[in-house]
Amino acid sequence: MDYFTNLTWKESIKDIIDILIVGYVIYKLIELVRGTRAVQLLKGIFVLVITWGLSTWFNLYTLKWLMNQMFTFGVVSVLIIFQPELRRALEQLGRGKLFSRSSIPDADVSRSINELIKAVNYLAKRKIGALIVFERDTGLNEYTESGIKMESRMSSELLINIFIPNTPLHDGAVILRGGQIAAAACYLPLSENPFISKELGTRHRAAIGISEVTDAISVVVSEETGQVSLAINGLVVRDIKEESLISKLYTELTPKPKISDKTPFWKRKGDQNG
Repeated sequence: MDYFTNLTWKESIKDIIDILIVGYVIYKLIELVRGTRAVQLLKGIFVLVITWGLSTWFNLYTLKWLMNQMFTFGVVSVLIIFQPELRRALEQLGRGKLFSRSSIPDADVSRSINELIKAVNYLAKRKIGALIVFERDTGLNEYTESGIKMESRMSSELLINIFIPNTPLHDGAVILRGGQIAAAACYLPLSENPFISKELGTRHRAAIGISEVTDAISVVVSEETGQVSLAINGLVVRDIKEESLISKLYTELTPKPKISDKTPFWKRKGDQNG
């Protein structure tokens, strides 16, 4: 009661802001691990916390000692267990304005999407498997180094030739960077998400996996059904239609308009109204 009695309005606002920030951080953490294996790990940790609380409440010395020993090394254990999720969180944090890289120019985006759609339509009709990845803010150098570097101007014909069966580069992913094919036959990390449908094979798991650890966008052509899928932010849209695919790619790849910081705010408002 003394706390509320002596509480000033400034301290109240500060506490409210503090609670809102903490609540937002917790919400983003939940959003980050939702639908991943971290959910099961969190349940296990929750059971351990309950066990520790009960051992303390009932003075179960041996069990309490065991729990204390586990929590002593708990920080290191959490860092090891949640390494993929922590890496993903830090990479998402690094995608902010302070660390963002240059975006793909509008002309390159439009041409890349048009060439991609031509190639995907050709491959899908003939049920030729393909995995094509768009690099965005997060660099993919470690994955391009696993394949064959090309640095070639992107074209539908070149994409089609790469994925033709029994050719040297058909097995693996193609990584696109700024309107160019950076590398082909690249190896990508496979998603370990237990909620992924068992129907999806290695190519789809690789597409989802790269979108989990980076902000890359993956387009997959199934060699079994000819269906086209889109993977982004750890989620996959299966059998996506051409119109929806084009729309989503334009939305995600087109550079967002920026207002120059040197322009006074009153001129910005006048430009918007006039």
